[in-house]
Amino acid sequence: MTMARPALDPELRELLADMPLMSQLNPEVLAHLRQLPSSPIDSLLEHRQVDRREVTVPAKDGTPIPLSVLSPANTDRTTAAPCIYWIHGGGMVMGDRFSQIDIPLEWLDQFGAVVVSVDYRLAPEATGTVLVDDCYQGLLWIAEHAADLGIDPARIIVAGASAGGGLAAGVTLLARDRGGPAISGQMLICPMLDHRNATTSSRQYSGVPGVWTGEMNAFGWASVLGHLADAEVPAYLSPALAEDLSALPTTYIDSGSAEVFRDEGTDYAARIWGVGGQAELHVWAGGFHGFDALYPQARISATARRTRTDWLARLLPRN
Repeated sequence: MTMARPALDPELRELLADMPLMSQLNPEVLAHLRQLPSSPIDSLLEHRQVDRREVTVPAKDGTPIPLSVLSPANTDRTTAAPCIYWIHGGGMVMGDRFSQIDIPLEWLDQFGAVVVSVDYRLAPEATGTVLVDDCYQGLLWIAEHAADLGIDPARIIVAGASAGGGLAAGVTLLARDRGGPAISGQMLICPMLDHRNATTSSRQYSGVPGVWTGEMNAFGWASVLGHLADAEVPAYLSPALAEDLSALPTTYIDSGSAEVFRDEGTDYAARIWGVGGQAELHVWAGGFHGFDALYPQARISATARRTRTDWLARLLPRN
């Protein structure tokens, strides 16, 4: 039986018509996607005054994890800057630390923020909590080097899109449960939060080609979970499993109405409210998964991106 689905925004529908879509991911397709050119970081930095620093941080097992540190150049170093810790998307199986980096670079421009982006290891080569642990090690490094980086440790935002949004939520849970580092806010953009892949929206966007489908989501989760039984999946990896969402920093969640992750993001926000937490939720009518990253020129994309920036402006007043 074909399920009814929310209609796409008309402008997005026209733009998406030129994009080749698929419904399934498999190892062969993944290998091809990983060979495509990476994000054009040099062109994004070309017209910005940015100091770029590349470092590596040891993972729990000693593996070097690359971090890119992008700081506004020619700024007053006596004033500590906010930090955006960026965790990229890619279904936990692809992408790199420069994926969707144009999003946090807007906040470097707007707020003078230092952007730190992490190249966590990917599934299926890495499984279980390796991915979220890599991201947490990056957060620890930021906090330990805040003075050297010119960062205000009281203004660290953990942000990510898609798989990165899910990992950002996991990192925030880890930081809460391990007593730090302090996080002043988490921004979860169309986040991948629930390995069970059983919401109404995940069913609506199965059996049909798309940017990210229920079948692709199942492949991504199977890749990262490996041989873990359902009862063994930790909440730090699949944050929707967390029994307690209290004592989290203020949270921003958004998604499109026409995408797989709509319902798990909405449910996560509702559960934060249910324990007295602060969350702001936006579901953009007619938006598909990652619409604002793929087509930032669309009117709905510009509105979504501006709304996130407005939220940050309320959270990150300049010193």
